[in-house]
Amino acid sequence: MAEVFLRRLTRWQAETQRESVADLYVAAHDGPPAGGDPEREAFLRRFAGYDIQRPGFEMVIGSDPALAGCCYGYPADREGEWCRALPGEAPAALREHAAAGRLFLIAELMVLPAYRRTRVATRLQETLLIRSNAAQAIVFLAPGNEPAHAAFRSWGWRPAGWPEPAAAPPGSRERQAWSRALT
Repeated sequence: MAEVFLRRLTRWQAETQRESVADLYVAAHDGPPAGGDPEREAFLRRFAGYDIQRPGFEMVIGSDPALAGCCYGYPADREGEWCRALPGEAPAALREHAAAGRLFLIAELMVLPAYRRTRVATRLQETLLIRSNAAQAIVFLAPGNEPAHAAFRSWGWRPAGWPEPAAAPPGSRERQAWSRALT
């Protein structure tokens, strides 16, 4: 396996790489081959139509030279849109950081299976967050994704203290908020 090199992408560069990033998304989530995949199409709509458009969008990719992983995010909006999909109220500290423009949301961290356990994901999230002036970072993880929980825990992330839902709201994906202090 070749060395994976990291580099930051501008918003424009990320836009030009969207098809490759969508292919990475499918492969990283152990999905079917690209092409005609509804999850891939939904990811592309969210990535190009929402994520890239967010103020403060940041993206880091890892390649060898083929794309092996990427991590991207942006400052959480001050109005709290980032937490509306979850039941209950966000913890006070997260609301305060968001209101002050000091909460950074990692929207995606994905690595091809062949590159897992090689520190690629560690390097991606560290590189993404290193330039942030946020006081705290937040990520939303699937509750049963133990490998992701173990990785984020090893990087100093902890469950954010959100009230546990009795059941996920209809039509929503069940997610748990994890956070980490950056300063």
